[in-house]
Parts: sequence; C-alpha cells; structure tokens
Amino acid sequence: MKVYGSILKLRLLIGMQYRSAALAGVATQFFWGFISIMVFEAFYEHASITPPIPLKDLITYIWLQQAFLAFIMLWFRDNELFDLITSGNIAYELCRPTDLYGFWYAKLLAQRLSSALLRFYPILLVAFFLPKPYNMTLPPDLTTFILFIITLLLGLLLLVAISMFLYISVFITLSPMGSLLVFGVLGEFFAGLIIPIPLMPLWLQKIAYVLPFRWSADFPFRVYSGHIAQSDAIIGVFVQLGYLIGLLWLGKLALNTVLKRVVVQGG
Repeated sequence: MKVYGSILKLRLLIGMQYRSAALAGVATQFFWGFISIMVFEAFYEHASITPPIPLKDLITYIWLQQAFLAFIMLWFRDNELFDLITSGNIAYELCRPTDLYGFWYAKLLAQRLSSALLRFYPILLVAFFLPKPYNMTLPPDLTTFILFIITLLLGLLLLVAISMFLYISVFITLSPMGSLLVFGVLGEFFAGLIIPIPLMPLWLQKIAYVLPFRWSADFPFRVYSGHIAQSDAIIGVFVQLGYLIGLLWLGKLALNTVLKRVVVQGG
C-alpha cells in the first residue's frame, strides 16, 4: 500500500502543475453550466406537470457536476496508457515490481484528484454568489454535507474502478475509440450527466438504478441538496461500497486474464 500511496502522491503533485489548463477548463465549465441551467429553466417554465426535482435543487445539481467534472466524467482518459497497450510498451509496465492494476488505479485516481482540486473551488465560489435563480444553495444541514463528502469520494473510487475496464478492453480491441464511445455515452447518460435521473422516464430510471454509474454522480449530488433522505443516503453508502468491492475484484480478475494472453511483438 505504501508503494501505491507514493504513486498517488507523485502523480497528484505532477497534475497540480497544470494551472493554466485548469483555468481554461473553469471558463468552459461555466459556459456549459449556464447553458444547461437555461435549457432546464425553459423546460420547467413550460412543464405541464410539476417536475420530480425542484429547479433550485437541479441548478445546484448542475453546478456540482461542473465543479467535480473530473470526478464523474468517463471520457476523462489517460492516452499514455492507451499508447502503452497498443504500441507494445506494456512490456515495460509488466517489469515493474508492483501489481499493474493497483499501479494504474493509483495513477488514474491521482489524475482525477489533481484536476478537480484545481477547478472545483473557483466554480463553487462564483456559483454561490450568482443572482437567483442561477445561484447554488447550501446543503440543508451539516449531516447532509458530511454524507455528501462520503458519497462523493466513494463515487470517485467507484468511477476509477469502472474506468479501469475501459483500459482493460483495449487489450482485446486494440483501439480505444469503441470503448470510449460505449463507456462515455452510455455510462454518462445513466450517471445522470446528460439528463438528471429523476427527469427520466420510469423505465429508464429502473435501468439506471441497477447499473453502477449513477452512484458516482447522481447519488452524491442529490444527497447534497437533500433530495435523497439521510436514511436512504446511509443505505446508499453501503451499496456504493458493495459495487466498489465487486468492481475492483472483477477488474483485477479481468486484467490478470487478458495479461495471460498478451503477446508483445517486435525487437
């Protein structure tokens, strides 16, 4: 564990150096945040029935999406890992005296952490002071906020475990594009990043509740606003842990299986 902690710390320090890129990302995320809010505002004004989630909670949901985008987006990728697999340089990775799954997991986790740490606070700071109805609101109480932090961090660990399957699949396909399309589009849709899950038709909600994606984004964001009760949030924490343990086990098993069949050609 000490080795993986060192990898996490080193990669985190490297990622924190890209401040200019982070500032550019903040501007882009404000732009998309305002567009999303205005689209949903128009939808709410012309809705024939009362939507299942209040507009103020939905606006907070959107700002949390933008602030913690690096925690929840599946298309956030490490092209270096793709190149290692497709070029054959994976042979060098296999020579490391560490478990490859743990090494890559720590690296991907650090990349997401560093990106979010540089971006989340300016977005939240500005969002709280925007005029109504575009402003972000505080959670109902301290307990809700603590539950949000727990569920958000567990969601991050869960998403990294999900994203590991993206890299594992490239050992078979030898092309990241198909995997990125499937994981990026379907995963982010069922995580509630395109349409919040409460606004989906009931049959789609049932599918989203079975899949693990919503536990990385939709669940912690609705815990923050109080749209998910504290008792349900505590139950959800155990569900997140169950998915995390299961996906870590399956991911490591899948990686070990494909590594047994890897053939590296060349000098």
